[in-house]
Amino acid sequence: MADMVLDAKDLTCPLPILRAKKALKELAPGMILEVQATDPGAPRDFEAFCRTTGNDLVEQREDGGIYYFTIRHGG
Repeated sequence: MADMVLDAKDLTCPLPILRAKKALKELAPGMILEVQATDPGAPRDFEAFCRTTGNDLVEQREDGGIYYFTIRHGG
C-alpha cells in the first residue's frame, strides 16, 4: 500500500515527473509513492527518472488508459 498517492492524470511531460520529484521529497527513504498518469510517454519517463535518481520502480501497469507507477523512495 502506498504512503502517498499522486494524481498526475491529464498532465503532460514533464509535469508528472516534476510533481513526483516534489512528492518524494516529502517522503522518508523506503516509503512508497504511487503515481497515476495518462501521458503515453510516462512509462519511459518514469523508468528513466527512477534509474537516474536512485529510486526503485517497484511496479508499473496500465489500466484503461491510466498508468500506475509504484516508486520506493531511495533516499
